[in-house]
Amino acid sequence: MSKFLPNNARAESKASLRKHLRKRLRNVRNSIPPEQRAHSALQISQQLNSLSCVTKARSIAGYLVNDGELDLSAFMQDAFTRTKDMRKEVTSGIDYSSTSTSATISASAPTSAFTSMPTTFSLPVLHPVCKGHLLFLEYGPHTTLVKNKYNIDEPELACPNVVPTSNIDVILMPLVGFDSKGNRLGMGGGYYDRTLAFTQFTQQKPILIGIAHDEQEVETLPFEPWDIPLDIIVTPKRILTFSDIKP
Repeated sequence: MSKFLPNNARAESKASLRKHLRKRLRNVRNSIPPEQRAHSALQISQQLNSLSCVTKARSIAGYLVNDGELDLSAFMQDAFTRTKDMRKEVTSGIDYSSTSTSATISASAPTSAFTSMPTTFSLPVLHPVCKGHLLFLEYGPHTTLVKNKYNIDEPELACPNVVPTSNIDVILMPLVGFDSKGNRLGMGGGYYDRTLAFTQFTQQKPILIGIAHDEQEVETLPFEPWDIPLDIIVTPKRILTFSDIKP
């Protein structure tokens, strides 16, 4: 791109390139055969479970597959099963007839129950008030889902189920494209960038992990000042780290 282009022309050229890449990469991920998608979902589950920042997280935000995105259902199902087993482990030794339940829990529950607490999940929901932003709502196997304006499943809005974004340990984000420098290309709505803008000004923030098929990588992605950088990108075959966070 010529450095002698006027600023507005450069901006238009960059926007045009991003639009072209978005269209091409969406076609790429939608053309991946179903058998490969299913295998990639299992590989992603294994990759994520190899990251200590994920296995130690108590609050994880994910997404439901759409438009050829890499499916997280295998990973989430594993986590739901582990959480169910952990809760059984925590409660199995508790004497609820005791007048001092907290003391009984401390004495009888396995130490591992407190060093590896159950993980809670949440999903993004279009913010009903702040246009262009997301909320995160608790999500489980029995959560009621509704279609949003993009025809994407999301949890039915209920204020008690809102999870503050700053309280989430890890956010798993779907990518349209990425490069080896950690730049990401989304669907173009800017929802994640607006919602996560606060992460540039605070220490308490979620670890941001992009999820993509290996075929979605490009040599270089044009980026904008408002693009929120990723900490990690996970594909079925690789784990790329871009921050000082220990994966």
